[in-house]
Amino acid sequence: MKLNTIIYIAILGLFPYLIYGQAQTKSWNNKKCAVVLTYDDALNIHLDKVIPMLDSFRFKGTFYLIGSSPVVSLRVDEWRKASKNGHELGNHSLNHPCDGSLPGRDFVTSENDLSKYTVARAVNEIRITNTLLNAIDGKKERTFAYPCGDFTINDSLYYTDLRNDFVGARGVTSKFTPIKEVDLNNIDSFVQIGSTASQMITQVEEAEKNGSFIVFLFHGVGGEHALNVDLEEHRKLLEYLKRRENDIWIATMVDVAKFIKEKQTKK
Repeated sequence: MKLNTIIYIAILGLFPYLIYGQAQTKSWNNKKCAVVLTYDDALNIHLDKVIPMLDSFRFKGTFYLIGSSPVVSLRVDEWRKASKNGHELGNHSLNHPCDGSLPGRDFVTSENDLSKYTVARAVNEIRITNTLLNAIDGKKERTFAYPCGDFTINDSLYYTDLRNDFVGARGVTSKFTPIKEVDLNNIDSFVQIGSTASQMITQVEEAEKNGSFIVFLFHGVGGEHALNVDLEEHRKLLEYLKRRENDIWIATMVDVAKFIKEKQTKK
């Protein structure tokens, strides 16, 4: 048998594996992995610096708004404009209640202590915030983010009553999860505090290596919050993502959650 014939047969034998491998590495909307950029607490810096920066790269972010925040009520038109431009306005509750009974929660006041809430109160406040957000952007589909990553009230999962109100809910557990194993009721995310661009890029590369996705959780970006990332480090991350657009899908939390749900429900 001639050498070129042997090579041809060998290639045919490997063909299914090559195709399968390619499909595996392009499992996120025909990209190798997905990146979601989320920003919590409705800060002025998000409107003044972050959204213009995202727009300059033609990226869309998810902004989790606190319904009672004056940055929401005083800047409604700007949030509406951001939504019309493709950014997601997510629900971060009405008053950002956190469990004050946990260690290190001295910042929690009696008014926003989740441990003193009832499930009915938490659910009602979140639904009120959905009504407010709908009045701003006119949209029905959105995602929720647990304030402080707390999701129980006296061992009761308050989000259970809200599963049909949202496409998914973002938590604060940091790990890389395959599509079929993603819990849409507690989507993993990576909190960024003082992170450098290099550190964040390494996390993206790790997500890609694992065939997974990464949700970045930002608060302050260039100030206005104790949990802060330098504005230029944030810009360098976006520059990297722009260079990698052929391999990385950058999308909002609602779009990625819908994609995951579709993949999970397919036979």
